[in-house]
Amino acid sequence: MPLMIDNLPEAIRTTKHALRAALPNYAQVFREVEDAIRQQVDAIHRDRHREREPIPVFDYKSIVSHDVDPRTTEQIKTRGACVVRQVFDPAQATDWNDEIAHYVEANRLDEKLAHRAEDKYFGTLSSSKPQIYGVYWSKPQVAARQSEQLTNTRVFLNRLWRAESEGRQRFDPERVPVYADRIRRRPPGSESLGLSPHVDGGSVERWLDPNFRQVYRHVLSGNWRAYDPFDAAFRPEVQEIPSPAVCSMFRTFQGWTALTPQGPGDGTLQLIPIVNAMAYVVLRALQDDVPDDELCGAQPARALSIKPEWHSVLLDAVTPIPHMLPGDAVFWHSDVVHSVEDVHRGSGYSNVMYIASAPWCAKNEAYLRQQLPSFLRGESPPDFPADHFETDFVGRAQESDLTALGRAQMGLDLLR
Repeated sequence: MPLMIDNLPEAIRTTKHALRAALPNYAQVFREVEDAIRQQVDAIHRDRHREREPIPVFDYKSIVSHDVDPRTTEQIKTRGACVVRQVFDPAQATDWNDEIAHYVEANRLDEKLAHRAEDKYFGTLSSSKPQIYGVYWSKPQVAARQSEQLTNTRVFLNRLWRAESEGRQRFDPERVPVYADRIRRRPPGSESLGLSPHVDGGSVERWLDPNFRQVYRHVLSGNWRAYDPFDAAFRPEVQEIPSPAVCSMFRTFQGWTALTPQGPGDGTLQLIPIVNAMAYVVLRALQDDVPDDELCGAQPARALSIKPEWHSVLLDAVTPIPHMLPGDAVFWHSDVVHSVEDVHRGSGYSNVMYIASAPWCAKNEAYLRQQLPSFLRGESPPDFPADHFETDFVGRAQESDLTALGRAQMGLDLLR
């Protein structure tokens, strides 16, 4: 069920009063967490100074052979992100990029963009929206989502979580439902089209929703060292405030697959690779310098902004992703702060397909029931602005383009 709040300032005041009363030493606990975050920021700076990638990188073939280095796995669980090389052959990814270009050009998408619905999700961020297209059902996107390669990769990522927690099985990591998302096509030379640091999947809800508070139960009780960002307890039960472009699926990792070469300076992704940073963010809002009816600038139905005036310690760790080649994929934990560079200084397009990792659970199955009709009709999925650009697109993926695995991941056989 969606989270409905009638009087937001009053809800914030009441919740903060209760959280402070339950944790009288909230200032001391916050200082401890802040010190721990500073140590991680320092470690990231040391890696960069020594020209070591702060974001772990490994090859897809090690997933297939079940021999991902345990040190890499531990680093992913600390940094909350990774780059997987050659999930797809570079030639395949390049062909997909060309096919998507033809798909959007032949169907004259640029003319329709002038009449797009405004999602306003990033409205409070200092930078404007990147060049993200409301295209979900091109054949390359469908082929990539249902591929064996990305399925194997997402199962590997799901398994990094503790799916069984607090006496319950929270999700099935072996089953990978489809969360249809958009594409980015960013031309060289584009400016002021980035996104400032933020977190998706909940803003004020992280304090106001009872299940979100349970996710951070150890932090809010002062036992912050026991907080495990990979503990799935209560994650699939959180409730979001309804809004276009607010994800209502439980994603273990957000992610995208590169269709073109791109890296630092190419108007692409930056991360703050600190997986437990949300402990800092949650406690920061309880401190005495924050007005009683505010949560460090968090707004409902928006991305959760990470702001210099409140979260400067975190912002010292903004890190560009490594250079990516077509077919490489990057993933980041659903609580990891991320941003997009304002300026694309590169010489070619910076293009990606957004494909996240999500496991099978009741929350995600419920979303599949809503998403399936959107696929069959070529409409925008339920979480996104109702542009419905693709309903009459020539070359759009159809049910006949789904493999047996694709049908299962779309929920078609189970739900139809």
